[in-house]
Amino acid sequence: MTTQDARLPGWALAGLGATQIIGYGTLYYCVSILVPAIAADLAVSEQWLFGAFSVALLIGAFAAPLSGSLADRLGAGRVMAIGTIGSALTLVLVALAPDAASFAVALTATQVVSAGVLYPTAFTAIVQAGGGRAQTSIVHLTLIAGFASSLFWPLTTWLTGFIDWRDILLVYAAIHVLVCMPVHLALARLTSRSGQVVRSARASGEAPTTTRSGSLVFALMLLGFAIEGYALSAMLVHIVPITQALGLGAAGLLVASLFGPAQVTSRFINLIFGGGLSQAWLAVIAAVLMPLGLVILLATTPWFTGAVLFAICMGLGSGLTSIVGGTLPLELFGREGYGSRLGWCTTAKQITSSIAPVAMSISMAGIGLKPSLWGIVIIALAGALAFVAIGLIVANRSPGTLREA
Repeated sequence: MTTQDARLPGWALAGLGATQIIGYGTLYYCVSILVPAIAADLAVSEQWLFGAFSVALLIGAFAAPLSGSLADRLGAGRVMAIGTIGSALTLVLVALAPDAASFAVALTATQVVSAGVLYPTAFTAIVQAGGGRAQTSIVHLTLIAGFASSLFWPLTTWLTGFIDWRDILLVYAAIHVLVCMPVHLALARLTSRSGQVVRSARASGEAPTTTRSGSLVFALMLLGFAIEGYALSAMLVHIVPITQALGLGAAGLLVASLFGPAQVTSRFINLIFGGGLSQAWLAVIAAVLMPLGLVILLATTPWFTGAVLFAICMGLGSGLTSIVGGTLPLELFGREGYGSRLGWCTTAKQITSSIAPVAMSISMAGIGLKPSLWGIVIIALAGALAFVAIGLIVANRSPGTLREA
């Protein structure tokens, strides 16, 4: 059986789903729950800790292209196994940090090594092991991993009632070794090295070198993901205070809680009905949903139903974005060099995502809430236009013009 015809084994998909839940839960989602305890222990403000986490995310973004390139060369499974060791070690360093400065350095290290175990490298593993069925497996994975926050927010909260934050992180480090490491080591046997992927890609008509048209499409893709990351991050961090400030009061928290279920629902809908849809146009739909929701919110506030529609639209768009982040580069450029391209997409999105919360705070303080929200609408629509341009270029090209034969 060729790589193109290969199917990702069910155990590998289930295992990857578990490691993504653990990875995002322990390296990202648990931080917000532990911040009050950490701040009290290290004698710093919660704002300082969130600022340190934002800087860590920004620095970690630059590790994604290297991780992707290594995945192309060595096989994604091997990179994920190495990343698992790094995740466990850096969580231990965070847990043992004696002061705020060493905590910030260790926290940054967790975000650097996370590039080797989260979505980009997991998607690359699926592409290398899953062949022509990789796109469907990516959708399956995002559906499973979408429960990371739903599981780790309450789990971390529950653990704080029994052990302190340092011990919680040590437990999470152990989970990486005991649960994630065996999965990633087993996956290393399935994932192809770059030479195998190249031979299979060329045999199936994929080509290694992008033309000028392909370079333009890649630039537009980076721009679209960067803008989308900025708009989504700006809204997610401030969603509760924004809805409360618009007159929804305590209902703002209920509105925000709809985001997660809507995000998972969008992935499920795409799994059932999205099989024949071009990923370029799915990217357009994903990018349009959030500004559409914002327009509904601004036009109907403080109407509760309008706020609910806003949260649902934003959740649907975010869920589809997670899928498109892995499937669009695959559809446009094929499997050769997929890890490296995905790494650059991740960097573009994560850089803008890390600066968006601060920029949104400055904007709301400077020009007010509603003008800032209309600004996000305009920014988000600009991202959608980048994906529209990709769709038009791809639709109008003849075979072989995006990739050289």
